[in-house]
Amino acid sequence: MPTKFQVFRGQGLSMEDFEKMKKTKGGLMSFNNFLSTSRSREISFKRFARPATNNPNSVGILFVMNIDTAICMKSSTPFAEVSKVGYYEGKEEEILFSTHTIFRINRIERIPDEHTDRLWQVNLTLAGNQDDDFNKLTAHLRKEISGETGWARLGVILIKLGEPAKAEHLYQILIETATSHQARGDYNHMLGWV
Repeated sequence: MPTKFQVFRGQGLSMEDFEKMKKTKGGLMSFNNFLSTSRSREISFKRFARPATNNPNSVGILFVMNIDTAICMKSSTPFAEVSKVGYYEGKEEEILFSTHTIFRINRIERIPDEHTDRLWQVNLTLAGNQDDDFNKLTAHLRKEISGETGWARLGVILIKLGEPAKAEHLYQILIETATSHQARGDYNHMLGWV
């Protein structure tokens, strides 16, 4: 595999999510699941991006991702070439990236199409922990989100994301399973934030 290469992903996005993405051009984004990409622009576009426009509330997106394996290595961003086991068996040249792989949004432009005005190309570049914005965000989150355990920190994140019911549910479970009075008190305190 070359040290620098390009992969593609076609998918639909809601109009609302697409408008948010347009406002963050130049910023960072990540995918919240394993990221299936292809070395084939044609398959990504014709089988995934274009059909997404059949939904009137959706925009068809063709992500064009520039990957530098040196950044993958430095930032511990795992990926695997899985074309032999994918649905299209070699035609798609599928590359699978781990969850929460982070990209910088470089450019967003409309793809001319005679059938719709809801096809867009979004150019991304893999961002690693050498990225200044990424490092600032990470440092800010570490400073802002406190908690003894990962579960307690998750509760803080849920509150900040506007998910108070989920945070409350999590803290109720943590209170029930706490192994000390100190931990139970801390979780009750966090529950008070909700």
